Amino acid sequence: HQQRTAEISSTLQQVRLLADQLRSRTWRGANGQAITDIVNIGIGGSDLGPRMVCHALEAFGSSELKIHFVANVDPRELEMVLKPLSPRNTLLIVASKSFTTVETLVNANAARDWLCGAMNEKDLSNHMIAVSSNIEKASAFGVDKNNILPMWDWVGGRYSLWSAIGLPIAISVGGKRFRELLDGAHEMD
Repeated sequence: HQQRTAEISSTLQQVRLLADQLRSRTWRGANGQAITDIVNIGIGGSDLGPRMVCHALEAFGSSELKIHFVANVDPRELEMVLKPLSPRNTLLIVASKSFTTVETLVNANAARDWLCGAMNEKDLSNHMIAVSSNIEKASAFGVDKNNILPMWDWVGGRYSLWSAIGLPIAISVGGKRFRELLDGAHEMD
């Protein structure tokens, strides 16, 4: 139980750090430009919860960072999200517990190709984060191991927004407010 608590605490600290780096503009793209757009690619629990909370808390969101969600396997959704964006100012979050979900991987591969059209593969570490229990597959996909947030098998999809899957929420409202959201959920439990 202590090890699990330490892992959860460490992961939530990493979520808060990443969110605060993006909000303070210290996380930069490969060319040194600030990240302005976050594209969360996931489906089911890796999409619906974070999407709903970001929408519900939009009034508390950052005006400098735009959070976009892609879940539909129809390539038109991803195309419409990416069309107005610049790869050099965009960060992808690939959210997949198993890193084998077909819909997520189809979109993630297309978005990765979009990034590679504007930069070298070695620069992708500034533009991709993964949330997954399958560290090996996320790493093989090209996500830097330092940019892979763990998700555990015991986290059910419908409850995953309270885990690292909630990274888009933390980015939108800030690490402190994300912690307040978690504290409120804990109090309700």
